[in-house]
Amino acid sequence: MKRTRLLVLGVACVAVPIALSACKRAETPPPAPPAVAPAPAPTPPPAAAPFRVSSVDVGNAIGADKRVTVPSATLAPGDTIYASVASTGAAPSVTLVARWTYGDGQLVNEQSTTIAPTGPAYSEFHIAKPDGWPAGTYKVEILADGTSVASKSFEVK
Repeated sequence: MKRTRLLVLGVACVAVPIALSACKRAETPPPAPPAVAPAPAPTPPPAAAPFRVSSVDVGNAIGADKRVTVPSATLAPGDTIYASVASTGAAPSVTLVARWTYGDGQLVNEQSTTIAPTGPAYSEFHIAKPDGWPAGTYKVEILADGTSVASKSFEVK
C-alpha cells in the first residue's frame, strides 16, 4: 500500500504540472498598432509681398475709408486738398511723407505718418488754406522711408 501511495503521489506530481500547462492558453501578442504616416510638415505661410505705393489720388473730399471720393486734377482756391495714398504689401514700419509744392517747387507743406501695413491700405494727407490757394500748378510727392515713390500734379483755378 505504501508503494501504491508512492506511485499515486509520483503520477500526481508529474500529471498536475502537465495538466496545468495544457490548460494554460497560449498568449498571443497584442496586435501591432496600425502604421501611422508621419504628419506632413506644416506649410509655412506665403511670404507677404514687400510694401509699395501703388497710386496717389487728389481731390477735395475723402471718405471714411481714406479714399478720395472724386479724384480731380483741377481744384478750387477754397478747397481743402486731399491726397489718398494706396499701398500694397506688408512692412513692420513705414514712414510716409507727403511733400506739397507750388509752381517751381516752393514748399507749401510737409506731413508724415508712420504705418505698419499688413496688406492693401490707404493713407490720407490734406492741406487747407482758409484765405484760399493761389491759382497755379501744385504737386504732392509721396516718400516712403525717405525715398520718393509717387507724385501727383494738380491745378488750382
